This record gives sequence, C-alpha cells and structure tokens, in this order.
Amino acid sequence: MRSPTSSSVAVRARDAQALSRWLFAVAALIVLIVAVGGITRLTESGLSIVEWKPVTGAIPPLSEDQWQAEFEAYKQIPQYIEVNGPAGMTLAEYKFIYFWEWVHRLLARFIGFAFAIPLAWFWIRKRIPEGYKPRLVALLALGGLQGAVGWWMVSSGLTQDVKVSHFRLAAHLLIALLTLGGVVWTALDLRALSEERRRSTVTLLSAIALAMLALQLFFGALVAGLRAGYVAGAGWFSWDAWPTMQGSFVPAGIEWTQGALHALVSDPYLTHFVHRWWAWAVVAVLVVMGRELRKAGQRKVSVVVHSAFGTQVLLGIATVWSGVALWIAVAHQLVGALLVAATVWGAHALGRRA
Repeated sequence: MRSPTSSSVAVRARDAQALSRWLFAVAALIVLIVAVGGITRLTESGLSIVEWKPVTGAIPPLSEDQWQAEFEAYKQIPQYIEVNGPAGMTLAEYKFIYFWEWVHRLLARFIGFAFAIPLAWFWIRKRIPEGYKPRLVALLALGGLQGAVGWWMVSSGLTQDVKVSHFRLAAHLLIALLTLGGVVWTALDLRALSEERRRSTVTLLSAIALAMLALQLFFGALVAGLRAGYVAGAGWFSWDAWPTMQGSFVPAGIEWTQGALHALVSDPYLTHFVHRWWAWAVVAVLVVMGRELRKAGQRKVSVVVHSAFGTQVLLGIATVWSGVALWIAVAHQLVGALLVAATVWGAHALGRRA
C-alpha cells in the first residue's frame, strides 16, 4: 500500500475544511429556526396553516380571495372556534400569525436545500472523506424526520385541542437539537481532519453532561407545550415568581390524582418546578466540564460553555419574572440551542485527549 503523497493529504485537508465550514453554516441555520420556532409558539402561530404542502406551500396567499380561503380553513379548527373566534380575530390578525408559521416552514425548506444540495455536490465530486458519507446521510434523514414530526405535531392541534400535543412538541424540538448536535460534532471532526488530528471520542463526563442537558431540554419543551411558564406568577424581581412559585418553593397546584408519572410530564406546575431546579444540576456538571477543559488547555471552550449556561440561567429567570415576555422567552430558546452547540464543542474538546 502506498503512503499518501503530500499533495493528496493537502487535497483531503481542503475538502475536510470546506465540508466543516458548510456544516457550521447549516448549524447556524438550525439555531435560527429554533428561535423562529419559539416565536411561532409564543405568538400561537403554529396552527395557522392547516395543510402540509411541501412544495406549493412555499408560496403564501397572493390575492385577497386566497387569504380568505386560508382564513376560512383556519376557522374550522378548535383554536379559532374556542379562542380566537370569540376574541374577534380579524383577517389582519390572522395574517400576522400566518406569517410566522409560513416563515418557520420556509426556513425549514431552505435548510433542507442548504444541506441536501451541497451534500450531493460534494458526493458527486468525490470530496467527502472516507467514513463520513453514512454520517452525513443520517443527518439528512434526521432533517427529513424533523419535517414529518413537525406536521405530526401540528396535526395534533387541528381537531381536538386548541394547542398541539406537548409530547409532540418536545419530540419536534429535541430532534432539531439532536440534529444540531450531530452537525456540530461532525463539523468539528472534519475540522480536526483538516488539521491532521484524530477524531474525538465521547468521555464519561461528556456523556453525563449531554444526557443531563437533554433531560433539561425535554422538560423545557414540556413547559413550553403546557404553557407552564405562566404558572409561576409574574413581576419583575418578584420572589413570588422566582425562586419561589406563587410564594411557595414547591407549588401548591400540582395535580397528583392521575399518578406521579402523569404529573411529572403533564402537570404544568410540576414540569415547571423540575425544569427550574434540574437546571442547577446541569450547571454543576457543566462547571465540572469547564474545569476539565481548562486542565486540558481548552480555556476558550471553557469560557464559551460557562457563558452559554450562565446566560441561559439568567434568561430563564427573566422569562418568568417578565410573565413570559415574548422576546425574553425567544432569547431563552435561542440560547438553549447555543448551549447545546457549546456543550457539544466542550465534549468534543475533552474527547481529544481520551
């Protein structure tokens, strides 16, 4: 077997670097769509488009008759019948919520093209390093699954409820963040390849940190789906909203009649309680990760991880203090996605010495 020439090594390094930059751009788009998804949820826009049209749905209504047809379709679902109809929703107000859901879906389509078309180009040009094709195909499949789960989530709110299933919302968010983590890790591996370093492995500490963060994100999604952010009480710098909930450390409104497991995942008081206090367990393990990163000479990564979780905690507190103000809550979801990327970066950096 001939050893690779210096020119072939240089070509492989350039290819890996190009792939890495492309994947980092895709990761940025995923962070953006997570933020837009937060706006869609908080403005109650997610059910405004009652059909899934992967191709023609990219074009919004262009005439008054088309807008009226969309509005009439929306009027048939429980959200309008029970909430927005009695409130006297106008066509202009409907256009506002339609806009955010349309933007969310359009951005999802754009991300699909931004991944699939460059992947095909790199594949055809034979510029994908050995061993990376299955991983990239798996990430593409996760993106497709995310689209299907998104419609599955929306469909849960079209017939029997005024909102989507909080379990399906959690699945939709977690698949997005899993995809983000996979894209970032793969991009970092490719960057390491371009610098002639070996791939990283997942250490025990990193696995624990990522698992604990995933659980926190799951409860965050449940809180979002159950509108549980509102049960804490509100008022800037009000101790009744944080650290207590309505003046009590353990909220009094937990409904236990259907069992502890049901309460844990379906009661807004308990899901909120777990989400706010499990956060500190996540902080503790990320502090340990940060210390290990410093020991490994990865001070910059350590600073990024600390900054991400510190900002996220402050935004979480500000969200409940503000009574779930739109842009604070959106920032909380945005930084949550950035925290995932930062933690994956930290795990990857720790894995270099494993």
